[in-house]
Amino acid sequence: MHIPDGFLSTPVWLALDAAAAPAVVVAARMARRELEETRVPLLGVMGAFVFAAQMINFPVSAGTSAHLVGGALLAIALGPASAMVVMTAILSLQAFVFLDGGVVALGANVLNMAIAGVVAGYLPYHFWGRRRLAYFAGGVLSVLVSALLALTELLVSGVPLPRPALAVTLGLFAMNALAEGAITAAVLEGIYRLNAGFIRPAQGMRPRTLAVVGLAAALLAAVGVLVASTHPDGIEQLLHHAPGLLDAPWFRKTAEGLAGVAAIFVLTVLAGRLIARRRTA
Repeated sequence: MHIPDGFLSTPVWLALDAAAAPAVVVAARMARRELEETRVPLLGVMGAFVFAAQMINFPVSAGTSAHLVGGALLAIALGPASAMVVMTAILSLQAFVFLDGGVVALGANVLNMAIAGVVAGYLPYHFWGRRRLAYFAGGVLSVLVSALLALTELLVSGVPLPRPALAVTLGLFAMNALAEGAITAAVLEGIYRLNAGFIRPAQGMRPRTLAVVGLAAALLAAVGVLVASTHPDGIEQLLHHAPGLLDAPWFRKTAEGLAGVAAIFVLTVLAGRLIARRRTA
């Protein structure tokens, strides 16, 4: 799903970077209205969980894999504005530290997944409320919107995408979207059973719930890489691009994953505290 560097034309990535920066600033300001001091740790554990989950690719067809994006999951659990901030932090850390997604293409990836994907993922929940179908539809819609935007940006940049390959890629993204919807619904239903107030925006979280989600994030990072698929995802397959991290030894990937989970937790908690303090100032 991440667009690497070298594929977007200069006018396209410059325009998307210029659009992404103010969009994230606006999202941070909007997050003040939906974030309370008691929910700041939630940003950390949910950000860590999604970061860890994104590390685990699962096969969707021969030679191709996919992974959880998490836009709908974050939007429903945190609120759309807070989810945009957390997803931006995840994408930024992945680009600058883990070389997953381009640095100059960061604006495109932020707009695709952290802005448009989050909004699309939240819409079914906004209109239908706490329903499993809303969770599922949100996950599906978030991936489809992000994928179509990414493909459009590649086409506008002049990247040659043969029709047969493009058709296959769209089919793979559809499968990815269905998997995203199923995972999103399952995780949110599980969280709701554990603590019904977890996905409501104005309540403090039980320490047990935070501990369970945080532990799940650590386990995903430490153990998930052992069973993750090593095949590239849809965009990478289409562009014949394989990230260097896929060739790294499992121990290094596990260490990097745990370090990334910790870094995302710290970054998102700090951002949440800053937003919450400005809200109460």
